[in-house]
Amino acid sequence: MRGLDLPVVRHGELMRTRSDFRHVRGRMIADEEGVSIMTERTVVFSHGQDSEPWGSKIAAMAEIARAEGFHVESVDYRGIDDPRERVTRLLAFCKELRGSLVLVGSSVGGYVSVAGSSLLQARGMFLLAPALYMPGYEKFSPRPAACPTTIVHGWRDEVIPVDNSIRFAREQKATLHIVDSDHRLLDQIRAINHLFSYFLFVVDEFL
Repeated sequence: MRGLDLPVVRHGELMRTRSDFRHVRGRMIADEEGVSIMTERTVVFSHGQDSEPWGSKIAAMAEIARAEGFHVESVDYRGIDDPRERVTRLLAFCKELRGSLVLVGSSVGGYVSVAGSSLLQARGMFLLAPALYMPGYEKFSPRPAACPTTIVHGWRDEVIPVDNSIRFAREQKATLHIVDSDHRLLDQIRAINHLFSYFLFVVDEFL
């Protein structure tokens, strides 16, 4: 039996049908009167120490997020070396964002995402070789939000030991994928994209 084409409301305006849903950036829910409305969903990327807001990994994942109906933002941390100051930057950046947030972080950006997740009430985290439990920052080990979390780390990571992600995944009951790659994971972009797409599918149930 064919599903009903219910009208969707976004910002006070009627959308056309349910079939249009994948082409708008939000999720359809019903309000108290049973009227379908759109909620905002945003993926916020945090790049690594010496990277940039729209590097190759982020650019590839951003396309996937957009295709799944998410808004996409990428914070510019260039010129900010202290991870704690980067966390402050993330919190300030997200202050004006509405709706559900999914945080994606690479290396130091992974640390920043985890550190800001509780205050931002993140609904999901996708972390690439996150800089957790690093020497000198043990006392700043962040307490993450209770949300679906997936980690991708390389066996040959020469910057951040893979054991750090194994420890975090064990403590937080996170999903962990260990791949045959180094810290940058550039040779795993295709695999990362597949994992990220599946992650967004899973986390959508929590948004």
